[in-house]
Amino acid sequence: MSSHPAKVSSRAARKVAAPAQSKALSTTKQKLEKLGLRSAQDLILHLPLRYEDETEIMPIAVLRPGRSAQIQGVVIRSEASYQPRRQLTAVLQDESGVIGLRWLTFYPNQQQQMQVGRRWRVRGEVRGGLHGYEIIHPKVTVADSPLPAALTPVYPTTDGLSQPSLRKAILQALASAELNDTLEADSVNKLGLQTFSLAIRTLHGPTPDMDAQALIEHTHPSWLRIKFDELLAQQLSLAAARDARRSLRARKLTLNSKPESLCARLLQALPFSLTSAQARVVGEISVDLQREFPMYRLLQGDVGSGKTVVAALAALQAIDAGVQVALMAPTEILAEQHYQKLKIWCEPLGVEVCWLTGSITPKARKLANEAISGGRARLVVGTQALIQDTVEFFDLGLVIVDEQHRFGVAQRLSLSRKGQDAQTGAALSASDDFVPHQLTMSATPIPRTLAMTFYADLEVSSIDTLPPGRTPVLTKLISSVRREEVVAHVAQACTTGQQVYWVCPLVQESETLDLQTAVDTHLALTQALPKCRVGLVHGQLHQTEKAQVMKAFREAKIDVLVATTVIEVGVDVPNASLMVIEHAERFGLAQLHQLRGRVGRGVAKSVCVLLYQTPLSLLARQRLRAMYETQDGFEIAQRDLDLRGPGELLGSRQSGVTLLRFADLATDSALVVAAREVATDLRKNAPHIVERHLARWMRGREDFLRS
Repeated sequence: MSSHPAKVSSRAARKVAAPAQSKALSTTKQKLEKLGLRSAQDLILHLPLRYEDETEIMPIAVLRPGRSAQIQGVVIRSEASYQPRRQLTAVLQDESGVIGLRWLTFYPNQQQQMQVGRRWRVRGEVRGGLHGYEIIHPKVTVADSPLPAALTPVYPTTDGLSQPSLRKAILQALASAELNDTLEADSVNKLGLQTFSLAIRTLHGPTPDMDAQALIEHTHPSWLRIKFDELLAQQLSLAAARDARRSLRARKLTLNSKPESLCARLLQALPFSLTSAQARVVGEISVDLQREFPMYRLLQGDVGSGKTVVAALAALQAIDAGVQVALMAPTEILAEQHYQKLKIWCEPLGVEVCWLTGSITPKARKLANEAISGGRARLVVGTQALIQDTVEFFDLGLVIVDEQHRFGVAQRLSLSRKGQDAQTGAALSASDDFVPHQLTMSATPIPRTLAMTFYADLEVSSIDTLPPGRTPVLTKLISSVRREEVVAHVAQACTTGQQVYWVCPLVQESETLDLQTAVDTHLALTQALPKCRVGLVHGQLHQTEKAQVMKAFREAKIDVLVATTVIEVGVDVPNASLMVIEHAERFGLAQLHQLRGRVGRGVAKSVCVLLYQTPLSLLARQRLRAMYETQDGFEIAQRDLDLRGPGELLGSRQSGVTLLRFADLATDSALVVAAREVATDLRKNAPHIVERHLARWMRGREDFLRS
């Protein structure tokens, strides 16, 4: 009888333990889901950040500072102190010597661990201390336990999810997940790649004899297989997105080839002839507009290459075919620049050009909306105001987005969807389910590897030559200690009738950055240049004030324009031949190139002064050197990719979507080419492999297809 209560107690304990275990499992699952790890396939593709070598015990005597090491020994001294700060110190001894251990913060259980006489296995980075070598915040484990046979992976994790828990989940996934190759064995061998199973198992548990540096730098053959598979999945998904768009319907905007057509009349009226590059891309766009599925083309060209006139000809072809055109720019200064130029070109042809931004008066906005919805306005130019719910187009057939990388995916889609019901996405007219053609423009050329990956779903037209008459810009690097010399040069330039941009990175003084501000610089230059008319423009000015200042500068009523980067794109003042960029080391490479492109637009010899402050970081030196060495926007873009990666060049294109997790476009261009070729072949000859490969790699990343 006496054993019965014990049985009841044991059973009760199990009942209590079961919910606790269930809760722990639930918590772990939630933490894994926070990392996007919902399935075994997700877990096996959650690859290590680095590895720790816990396969051997090192004698204390051979340790060297700066290297991680694993040792084993007995605690011979331990002390907790609270003054001048709280810390725990201990000394560990093995047969060869002693080493200090130190915790800058500690818990009672750690203090108990370090009792004299206890034996531990310790791992961490060895550092030089006041009293010899030491390890700060070491990892402490049980001594004399079996050593692992493989390197220990360290994974990306989240709060509350320990490395052991993550490793356990991944090991379980490796035992149950599908690791068979998505590619045929012949293809894998031809490409010289490892099998997927070998690659994934190696990366989760490499043996100590493997090249640790190659694993860390992602150049190991196992990494090459994983990177190739990722790039292949990207190519296949973007091709699927392109096919999906081609299943949509668009109006065929047939080119009017008669002499009295709008395009022909504009070409005849222009005071210049198109370059061969401009003529080529006009033809490429024209062919796209005449197709029954929507054009999705990127027009890229260096600063001043003549993209606006190409866009104008595309717009006129669309208008001649009977539809409306909308052109959206990221800033009011750039939008107004387009508006003024297009108005001069198009209104003599009988095409009404409408202006719509957030800063116009309610009365002007009402009149503009009526002209747009009634169809009277054939070409509408504006900012994000174009995508407001109150704006309804009569028959929108072509959308042109300038400086497309500055807009998010949703913003560009909003303009493309004008004419669709906001709730259902259906066409407002049952008989008219056409989608507008879309032309996006960028003055930041895209490096080849970037175009082949993140822009593989659209056609790319490149204006790769500059119009005749554009003068090369001489770039000078000058330290800020010589600022007075630069000011003197500006004064001299103004006396000869030249106009000057002086660009600053901030509008008003910052508590964290000691930078020359636009407001302070305007005041200082006004005092230093009493014979010069000095103006100021920045993003915090009201649009009316900005427009007045820019108009005065264009009309040469201002000699020196102090500005922030609001003048980065779109501003065209041929008489401006000197650009000074204050704190040039603070700007990105593409931004510096854009700013430099504001000068060199006239006949006068132009100079861009990059005024920098020392000391310079390595990245800043590389950027400034690139600006000094080349004016080729495509070369600048490639160097920018090499320095910063694809994130900033892509802008908002991949908004909300993780970029490539494993492949590096700066170093893996050969893999990009191979993945593109294989993707083309698989789509043509093996659609079942395409489906299998995308199922492994694109799970949970469906937004990628819509980007």
